[in-house]
Amino acid sequence: MSATATRDLPCQEIVELVTDYLEGAMDAPLRASFEAHLAGCPHCTHYLEQIGAAIRIAGTIRAEGLSPDFRAGLLEAFREFPRG
Repeated sequence: MSATATRDLPCQEIVELVTDYLEGAMDAPLRASFEAHLAGCPHCTHYLEQIGAAIRIAGTIRAEGLSPDFRAGLLEAFREFPRG
């Protein structure tokens, strides 16, 4: 495969690569493959839109705007979150 050739990406791989795509952290061939998949897959396109919206909304939340109970719940949830 040449440096600019695209490859078929399954939906599962698209889901795993969404963050890299949104952050612009893909090389050109992988980005082309990703976008080629999106062009033919409305489900992955919708998923990408949902993740993008969640990131935009999350970026508007300020810690001082959260209730103490909500903050405590978040801290507890992440305290128990498995680390890799």
